[in-house]
Amino acid sequence: MASLRDIVTSASINLLSAFGFLMAFAILRIQPFNDRVYFPRWYKKGTRSSPTRSGAYASKFVNLDCRTYLNFLNWMPAALRMPEPELIDHAGLDSVAYIRIYLLGLKIFVPLAVLSFMVLVPVNWIGDTLERAKDLNFSNIDKLSISNVPDGSKGFWAHIVMSYVFSFWTFYVLYSEYKVLATMRADYLASETRRPDQFTVLVRNIPPDPDESVSEHVQHFFCVNHPDHYLTHQIVYNANKLASLVSKKRDFQNWYIYYQNKFERTSKRPLTKTGFMGLWGTKVDAIDHYTSQIQKLNEEEAVERERVKKDPDAIVPAAFVSFKSRWAAAVCAQTQLCRNPTLWLTEWAPEPRDVYWDNFAIPYFELTIRRLIIAVALFFLIFFFMIPIAFVQSLANIEGIQKVFPFLKPLIRIESVKSVIQGFLPGIVLKIFLAVLPQILMTMSKIEGYPSISALDRKSAAKYHMFILVNIFLGSIITGSALQQLKTFIDLPPTEIPKTIGVYIPMKANFFITYIMVDGWAGVAAEILRLVPLVLFHLKNTFLVKTEQDRYEAMEPGSIDFPVGEPRIQLYILLGLVYAPITPFLLPFIIIFLAFAYVVFRNQVINVYDPKYESAAAFWPDVHKRVVIGLFISQLLLLGLLSTKKIGRNHFALLPLPVLTIWFFMYCKGRFESGFIRFPLQEAMVKDTLERATEPQFNLKAYLKDAYMHPVFKSSDVEKSDFTFEEEKSPLVATTRVATKLSPDVHSSSPVQSDA
Repeated sequence: MASLRDIVTSASINLLSAFGFLMAFAILRIQPFNDRVYFPRWYKKGTRSSPTRSGAYASKFVNLDCRTYLNFLNWMPAALRMPEPELIDHAGLDSVAYIRIYLLGLKIFVPLAVLSFMVLVPVNWIGDTLERAKDLNFSNIDKLSISNVPDGSKGFWAHIVMSYVFSFWTFYVLYSEYKVLATMRADYLASETRRPDQFTVLVRNIPPDPDESVSEHVQHFFCVNHPDHYLTHQIVYNANKLASLVSKKRDFQNWYIYYQNKFERTSKRPLTKTGFMGLWGTKVDAIDHYTSQIQKLNEEEAVERERVKKDPDAIVPAAFVSFKSRWAAAVCAQTQLCRNPTLWLTEWAPEPRDVYWDNFAIPYFELTIRRLIIAVALFFLIFFFMIPIAFVQSLANIEGIQKVFPFLKPLIRIESVKSVIQGFLPGIVLKIFLAVLPQILMTMSKIEGYPSISALDRKSAAKYHMFILVNIFLGSIITGSALQQLKTFIDLPPTEIPKTIGVYIPMKANFFITYIMVDGWAGVAAEILRLVPLVLFHLKNTFLVKTEQDRYEAMEPGSIDFPVGEPRIQLYILLGLVYAPITPFLLPFIIIFLAFAYVVFRNQVINVYDPKYESAAAFWPDVHKRVVIGLFISQLLLLGLLSTKKIGRNHFALLPLPVLTIWFFMYCKGRFESGFIRFPLQEAMVKDTLERATEPQFNLKAYLKDAYMHPVFKSSDVEKSDFTFEEEKSPLVATTRVATKLSPDVHSSSPVQSDA
């Protein structure tokens, strides 16, 4: 079991690592040649110019002002200075809502930490259970936990009462934040400038018609069913292969520019190999090779463009349908259009940059099958990942390392090495295991077929949260305790096993403390350093950049990594809620992480990140739900733990808490969630009325014409759209459909009979 010395060693290592990252950041950020790395957001907005364009030659690359080096932490107050309304205008509501998750954690845990150290820590400390126990490894930190309170003690009433206090305070903070975010979202949508997605609905699973193309069928349907409001539409093409060719050509063009620049510098024709990544194969002239490859791809691209344009099978049964007003779009997006609820499915269109085009070619029935398969695959991924988690937990103590690696015994006997291994190694090994997981989960979400990047992020975050909950939290407690004390369990009678588990579960706080320091303190400091984008920018600037536009495109501002970041915050919130009444010593480590991360990500949002999309905080119901899940788990675990403490039926006093938590979640869901899913018709009508009064001559159709065109068509010479004309006055719709007497089944897919 990790001792106080081990915790101090780990804290020292991680504090020094964080301080080193901060010092490196403080120096690198003020160098003129790094300006585009640490302030790309302002370059993207066009409000910042490069400091390398003016001044003395040396000052264009190196900051010669010594005073700026002394104030190396001045970025922190600068990050906190921008007011929240201004930050929303600058970075969007999604970024502000994400930052507020850290603030939510601080609002919960700062009062909890104060109360825990005032009430529970003294109760835990005066106990003597651990000192009287035989053959039990423990440290002074463990004496601060509930495990040190004697069985049958009335001191457990302090934990029961404080559990109610903690729960009700968490209810209050969650409700307040949900209310604030709901108001912020409503205000943001009401004040938001005109965007294509406000007038557009995504229609999927359009039924086939034997006499009309998909485009004609869509126009016919909406001209009849929304005759006064339908404006135009854009059909969706399956251009995945074309997009792949365009992406491949872009990569070849980058290599061509690299070798061309190299030739201009050295006056020597560069060579490359024709094999994979230029690692093997025949040596050829690099410039000629990539010129021929680009020409070949140009020809393939032209053929594929023509095929997509003319092949009916390249048209997907989906379309972006635009209306003359926000009110009409809201009505269409939030109602059932057809007798058959599986046809003409509508939802709010994502904003154009949020569309994930690769998933539109998936049929509706196939979507259901894919999601079932992924659900099964996710179950097995979570289950089988317990094996490496169990192995990592076996390394959380010296005895486990000696059993697995006996040749390391002489080295482990050194006291300093022992402290480093126990205080630092388990957390870092676990983090390496988790490094590849987000990409796997994102791939699984893409296979499920969600049509927007924001939906993919939310679904990936949900999977990652489930994985963390089962493997990192429950897995670390169960496998860590069971494997660590396996011999003890075997020797104990069955009736004593629950009591032993109750003693050892609180002691896993030591492992989580080390993990918080490795993943949290040093990890957040590494985030602000941006080492990988720094190296990539200078490599591109050296080998690929020829113009200012090239230098602009070389910037990698990135964006908030929601699928990874949000579940990670939820893990820390879960740990805090679970261990607040059990081992309060863990809370300060979480508070330090949350406060540090809040400042760091505020800086990143202000100066660095360029958001991939804007969903107006649509993810907040998920955030709220996961915090409630963490609170529910903490109540059940405390109830189970107290049931082993021989306090009679007193532990049943906690039974109302899980019930109250479920009721609280359902109340908040009914009170707030609809505001994050639907758009009020009243708000839509207000915005439409104001817009008609201020801009009566605005050409909305021209504004929406190319908004939802596949990106590969926007810069091509191919005919860009398949818009058809609209009949605004006549209730009869021109159609090529053959007049027939439609059966009820046909009515469900083509509800309007032609008058032709």
